[in-house]
Amino acid sequence: MSQVLHPIEQKLLKTLIVQQNLSPEELCEISKLSIDQVRRGIEWLKFKNLASVIETEKNFVTLGKRGTEAHEKGFPERQLVNHLRSLQGYSCEMNDVKNLLQNEFGPAIANAKKNGWVEIVENRIMLKGYHDVTSEEKIIKTVSKNPSGVSVDELDKDVVESLKKRPEFIIVSSKKSALVSLTEKGIESAKTVQDTIEFIADVEVTSSTEPEAKSVRAIDVEATAPTVFAAKSHPLRDVIDEVREIFVSLGFSEIIGNNVQSSFWNFDALFTPQDHPAREMQDTFYLKDIKAKNIANLSQIKKVSDAHKKGWNYQWQSEEAKRLVLRTHTTCVTIRELADKKHDEARLFSIGRVFRNEKLSYKHLAEFHQVEGVVVGKNVTLRDLMGLQTEFYHKMGIKKIKFWPTFFPYTEPSLQSMIYNEKLGKWVELFGMGIFRPEVTQPLGIKNPVLAWGGGIERIAMLRYGLTDVRELYENKFGWLRSVPKCQ
Repeated sequence: MSQVLHPIEQKLLKTLIVQQNLSPEELCEISKLSIDQVRRGIEWLKFKNLASVIETEKNFVTLGKRGTEAHEKGFPERQLVNHLRSLQGYSCEMNDVKNLLQNEFGPAIANAKKNGWVEIVENRIMLKGYHDVTSEEKIIKTVSKNPSGVSVDELDKDVVESLKKRPEFIIVSSKKSALVSLTEKGIESAKTVQDTIEFIADVEVTSSTEPEAKSVRAIDVEATAPTVFAAKSHPLRDVIDEVREIFVSLGFSEIIGNNVQSSFWNFDALFTPQDHPAREMQDTFYLKDIKAKNIANLSQIKKVSDAHKKGWNYQWQSEEAKRLVLRTHTTCVTIRELADKKHDEARLFSIGRVFRNEKLSYKHLAEFHQVEGVVVGKNVTLRDLMGLQTEFYHKMGIKKIKFWPTFFPYTEPSLQSMIYNEKLGKWVELFGMGIFRPEVTQPLGIKNPVLAWGGGIERIAMLRYGLTDVRELYENKFGWLRSVPKCQ
């Protein structure tokens, strides 16, 4: 079946069969089509493999501000030579030239000496040698005659490079051009286009039975429709919103805290000793030369410090607790909420950015999102925590879950949740969980057991979208962003 050709395509074929390698502008002039019609027709012909387009890029030189001044007044070194020629003895004091050339004094002396035009003897500048027109001056003169620009290919490239080192003398810009020609298939199609076909510009004839209708505009029903990319939220944002919705559906309330926290709530309140490696600058981002004024009430500070002295056997320092840090987890938000509100029973969660001084890799970021959940209750147990986690994963569409004993600094007992990755064919770690240690809850006046768990949302997003490198979530590649379906 022969391809149906639009009148615009027929016009371009008839034009290109006569003369190949034409630019869109030349096609516009010869065919009497508008530039938009020509560009549209070229794309249609390319899609049907009837035409090919060769794109080229050329560099052009135009004059900069100082280049224009050099054309009108002469280069600084030429002005220096002309000044010395006007003087008796062809020499003058250095200061006289400084007053004359001002900011151009340095370049003038340097280039005049390089050209062999002057020499400096005892703070006097003396004229010497021949003062022929330089290659730089010739190029400035040539370019000045062509305000639209001169192709770099027509000029001495070494001289152009030399002028580029002199600020604002020349401007080198690139211009892209395209040449359209017919393929072998296009040449054969062009031969079959009838000369008698009359072009009807974007006019539909509704009925071919009307005697006035000389030609009916062809419609290619197999042509590809234009792709429309509807606006949508980022895939990672969709996962964050989904996690938030699941927690709310399970009866949890969201709490929000600042990205900047004192070391007291980020570390000390969670029974992390002040000499712990995680508190070093190579693991944590601190705010330089800024400390918190009020970190907690006096009772909280005393009881936490006593817990550290008893549990870790060292002298706790209040100044260390006042250091401000970009929070390394969202637990600092939940533990402060529990300490201030003294909840007997509660279901709370927090979602936010956390910061760690990590080396960026396929599985680590220096800044990522974390979700943290806690349940406070008189009779809550580790079994309740495992049940909540299982329900959360089921709502996320994850069915194969198991739990593995592990160690975390501020929970005991502690578990690591494992989920089965069908794509990798193995079990992978996801969230950490446990019950807050008495050393965490008792100093802050929290009486009932606290179930706690948390983890990175980016890790869930990687599983959801089948990614192997966490950095892909932040690279903003349109191809991937557009390919992710809104509904999974």
